[in-house]
Amino acid sequence: MSRISVRGFAVASATAVTTVGAVVGVATGDPASNDLETTASGATLLTDIPVGDQAVVQSASLTQQADAIAHAADADAKRSAEEAARIQAAEDAKAKKAEAQKAADEKAAQEKKERDEKEQVASRSAARDFAVQSSYTVAQVKAMAQQMIPAGQFQCFSNIVNHESTWNYKAVNASSGAYGLVQALPGSKMSSAGADWRTNPATQIKWGLTYMNERYGSPCGAWSFWQANHWY
Repeated sequence: MSRISVRGFAVASATAVTTVGAVVGVATGDPASNDLETTASGATLLTDIPVGDQAVVQSASLTQQADAIAHAADADAKRSAEEAARIQAAEDAKAKKAEAQKAADEKAAQEKKERDEKEQVASRSAARDFAVQSSYTVAQVKAMAQQMIPAGQFQCFSNIVNHESTWNYKAVNASSGAYGLVQALPGSKMSSAGADWRTNPATQIKWGLTYMNERYGSPCGAWSFWQANHWY
């Protein structure tokens, strides 16, 4: 006959069990089960319980086991929910940071665009402020360029002009016919900046700056291209 040890139960009458402990083992002839049974302090054998009450004891033990399993499952579910919430919070924070960075980049790009537009407007206005002369020295031409070209772009513009015309606003390329400070080809392209493109360095600088900005983004962009290709 199989025997089950049950800790701490009390029988109020011959047919009623009011308190039942946990089932601690089922003896099946296994020495381990026997050891468990003998070491259980104050254990009461199921065989010592009236036959009519054994089902009650077994049912109570199974209920306790089911409650323990349910409690463990609830704890696991809670831990899983907390981990999922932590991961979601981290992902939300990452997405929020990316959105903030994108907004900052867009704002910086917009501000740069506005600055560039203002600088171009200023350079066009400066071109109209120079008094027309019959001729200009290299120093005068450079002074014009320094007033018309944004400070951070002047050196790049100067590098290109040094290579193209050595600041001679009447320079002509004998082979191609390119003309002026920035060697426009054909030179008549510069008429979009002013009808006096042949004789006015300010008109040539204005056209050259517009060309470099539109094609390369800036004089420094044009200079980078020139260094790689020796033309622009």
